[in-house]
This record gives sequence, C-alpha cells and structure tokens, in this order.
Amino acid sequence: MKVAIIGTGYVGLVSGTCFAEWGNDVICVDKNAEKIAGLNNGRLPIYEPGLDELVERNREAGRLSFTDNLAAAVMDAQVVFIAVGTPSRAGHGDADLSFVYMAAREIAPLLAENAVVVVKSTVPVGTGDAVDKIIATARRPGSYSVASNPEFLREGVAIRDFVQPDRVVIGVEDANARDVMMALYSEPLADTKAPIVVTQRRTSELIKYAANAFLATKITFINELADLCEQVGTNVGELALGVGLDKRIGASFLNAGPGYGGSCFPKDTLALLRMAQDYGVALRIVEETVTANEARKRKMALKVLDAVGGEVEGLTIAVLGLTFKPDTDDMRDAPSVPLIETLQRFGASIRAHDPVGMENAAGILNNVALFEDPYECVRSADAVVVVTEWESIRRLELAALKKVMRSPVLIDLRNAFEPGAAEAAGFQVTVIGRPAGTAANDSIARRREEWSAAQTPRETHAVRG
Repeated sequence: MKVAIIGTGYVGLVSGTCFAEWGNDVICVDKNAEKIAGLNNGRLPIYEPGLDELVERNREAGRLSFTDNLAAAVMDAQVVFIAVGTPSRAGHGDADLSFVYMAAREIAPLLAENAVVVVKSTVPVGTGDAVDKIIATARRPGSYSVASNPEFLREGVAIRDFVQPDRVVIGVEDANARDVMMALYSEPLADTKAPIVVTQRRTSELIKYAANAFLATKITFINELADLCEQVGTNVGELALGVGLDKRIGASFLNAGPGYGGSCFPKDTLALLRMAQDYGVALRIVEETVTANEARKRKMALKVLDAVGGEVEGLTIAVLGLTFKPDTDDMRDAPSVPLIETLQRFGASIRAHDPVGMENAAGILNNVALFEDPYECVRSADAVVVVTEWESIRRLELAALKKVMRSPVLIDLRNAFEPGAAEAAGFQVTVIGRPAGTAANDSIARRREEWSAAQTPRETHAVRG
C-alpha cells in the first residue's frame, strides 16, 4: 500500500518507518528542507533507540523515502497521514491546530480518488469533522474519506509500541475508510493478536486524551502517596507492588518520582481541560492532577534544600539526568528544568550530565555547566541529584562518585539505586517515598571544609558549558 506521512517529527517518523517495515511504500514529507536533507543522509532529528537502524534498512530497501515535495508525496497515495505538531497555545492551554488545518488545505486538491486522510496527530474532538469540511471545498463528496488513528507511542520504546501495540484505535465514518485502515493494520498485527478498536471518529479522538489523562493521574496519585509514605515511615515501592498486583489497577505508571513531563501528558491534560470547559463539563480530577504535578516539580528543590541543611547559597549541586525520562533526548516539560531553575534562584551553582539530552538541554538551561562524564560532573559537588533514571546512571560506581565529591549527599528522585546501596557507600541519602536514612547532623559548610582540606586541588573543565 502507498502511504504518505505529513510531518517527520516523533510520531510521523516512527509511524512512517514502521509502516515501511511492514512492507508498505512510504514517503514522508516535511516543509523543513534541512530536516529532509538530513534524513536522506541518515541524520535523524530525534533520538529513539533502534530507529536509526530501522530507517536505514527501509531506505536501502526502497520502501521509505523523504521529500519536501508535497505533491510528490501525496500523489497516488492510498492513505495520507497528518502527523504534524499540535502544541499548547501560549496562554490558553488548548491545542494549536493550525498545522493540521494547513496540511488539510494543502493536500485537498492533490488527493487520489478514494484516498483516506488519517489524522494521527493528537487533536480535540471534532477536528476530523473540520478537516473533512476543509477537504470538501476542493473534492466532491464520496471521493475521499477522513479517519482518526491516534498514536500511543512511548518515547524510548516507540518501535515496540507500534509493532506490538496494546490496541489500535481507528475512528471512521464510512466503509471505505474502515476497509482501507483494516487492510493497513490487520495482517501485520495478526500474530500479535492486538485488538483493533473501530469506532466513531469523535470517540477515537477522545480516547487518546482520556488515556493520557488517566495515566497522568495515576502518576500523580502514586507521587502523592509517596509523600504520605515518607511521613508515616513506609516504603512506596512496596506499596506500589501491593497495589499494582491488583489486575484492575496494574503495575505500570506506579513509580514515584519528581512528576511527569514530556511531549504528551502536560499538553494533553491541558487540552482536555480546555475542551471540557468549551462544552461546559468540569473534569475536577484532571484539574487537580495538573496542579499537583506542576507543584511537585518545584517541590523537589525543597527536598534538595532539606538534604543539605536548608540552604544552597554558594553550594555546587550536580544533576544527573536531564530528559523527562530515559532513552529519549526530549526535554519538553522535563522535571529537571524547574528543579534547576529553583535551585539557581536559591543561589546554587549547577553542573549537569545526561547521556543523550545535553544538546537540547543547552538550548533551555542557562548558566549550567554540562559534562559528558558523570564523574567529572559530580567532582567537587556538595550534593548530587538523580532526576532521570538512565541505565548508565543506575550503573555508576557509588564509591567512585563519593570519592570525588566535596560532600557525600545524594538526593535520588527516581529511587534509581538499590535500597541501602548508597548508604553503604557512605552517602547521606534522600529518596522518594521512604523515610530518610542517615540524619544530616553536620552542617554542609563544615563538610565542605573537611573535604577541601583532604583533597589535592585539581583542575576541572566542562566539556559543554
């Protein structure tokens, strides 16, 4: 089947590549000529494990190509996916649909007979109807179809999510769209036995928002329970295990941490709230989820202050992990950003390391020294904060970290290290959802003086800064 993908961002690039892997003839189009040139030369605009190899294999096989020529991409395509961005509108919170509507207007006169236009971008209820009306200004009724096919891709495991999905949701209003979309998905997914949910277009659009809002709420729920665990002397990890084993609840998204971020949950919860307001419906649980999550990100700075004795003025804090989650370079709404900004306002100097995300972080963070080497990052630091649980960070030698630090204070906001391991290495540890281990009896200033007296001065430098 010939498939055109409009937009080569995260969703468009992953989806187009996976459709090609299934044997379809896929052409991805983007107005950004520089991005297209990079893709044609094997340079991907995003980091996703395994995607570069998959792109290259399908390019070499002739199943996947990239162009900035919209007409060439859409011509003769049986399915045209709109996979452009729908960011939150500044000051409003609702989804900016200008790129979706622009794509619809531009493809309308180019569509082949009986082509199916599929909105894969995350869009509010009724967007498919609007796209249909736009295309109808250039096409006769019945010569095309408009469908909804939301994505459920998790950054870091997006390829697996696409080829082995929990479900595929298709929203259609006519038999042509249903038949074409079923032909696209049913055979490749036959062995996975993944259910294909065929529903109305509006229902399909709402399913995406409802799923993300529920998952965001689940994360916020366990984070608030983690605070309670700290106060009553219990362990949130064991609590999550006991709760998550209930099949009605499930264990996923029950890892306590500094709050959710990324490209989906923050903007989708806000868009859902604005959509509900437009229809006069109150979504109180989602409202509280958004408020609690934003407050939590900045509250994490207070945990750092408590860990170092209540004052960070003049201290050096090392931050390990900057992206909103592991296995991605995505810095959008990453908890590390408000944490760092708050600590800087309190007077701390920040050094930071991330295995993949430092290039994107450099465009967001100010006055932060960035290090390729995590051990150099923590050198002479008064405390180290783990914000993202990258596997490479989990595997760090705690004794080696402690040796180069000025003060052995560890604030583990992801519970990345095994319980007791950091304490055994000599750290004063603060974690999420468990009572504090070693009390901070000594002042941070005195520990700094003792460390400085015991060390030979060494020159350090930032690889990026």
